[in-house]
Amino acid sequence: MNYGYARKTCMMIRRFLPCGAASILAAMAPVGLAEAAPGQPASGQAGAPKVSPERFPMMSPVGAPAPQPDAKSSAAPQPMPSPMSCPSDPVDLPPELAAWTKREPLLAARDTRSLSGARIEIGKAVAGGLRPTGEIRYATKPEKPGGSTSFGGLYTFRVAQAARYRVALGAAAWIDVVKAGARQTGGTVMASTGHGHGPDCSGVRKMVDFSLQPGTYLLQISGNAAARLPLLVARLP
Repeated sequence: MNYGYARKTCMMIRRFLPCGAASILAAMAPVGLAEAAPGQPASGQAGAPKVSPERFPMMSPVGAPAPQPDAKSSAAPQPMPSPMSCPSDPVDLPPELAAWTKREPLLAARDTRSLSGARIEIGKAVAGGLRPTGEIRYATKPEKPGGSTSFGGLYTFRVAQAARYRVALGAAAWIDVVKAGARQTGGTVMASTGHGHGPDCSGVRKMVDFSLQPGTYLLQISGNAAARLPLLVARLP
């Protein structure tokens, strides 16, 4: 403790504090009250050296705790994963899906009585136009009919040769292939034999295979999120 400087300081502030307390305050003050080194002006005077805050690492210049670096904020930002990019040119498709990019618009029927205008040709893709679920009267109740805000509809197609057939869709809608009966309602729901999806970047979201005999079939679509649905019915080699 610098008792000489403390005594001078005590004399200056003795009107307010006892000399013992004043001495302690004078000795403890690190900035502005410390006695200057010989040959140097006292701190606070013109030309006086400033006390660097680094000499007191636990205190800021105004007495508040010094901010500590945040490990998370000082870390380098992590790059966001980029989605898979698709080539500008169309991707190669297997022979049974070759017509996928040549779609013609075709509105789905709302019931079996209006199927004459909703006929699909095997091997030709269509840009399907669907109807709100509440307007549709299916021949058989779909396993997943969809909610009040979904879309669906009915199409018909004819099979001339017994083979495996694939229904390709541009979305994850639910489909049923129904063997048409003698009446406008009812029929036999065909069991699927395989499921999959098309090549990456092809736009073919879902594929379902069926083993079909010659005859007329219904394609029931339900639970689609949008009113548009690309689709194709193709015979497999």
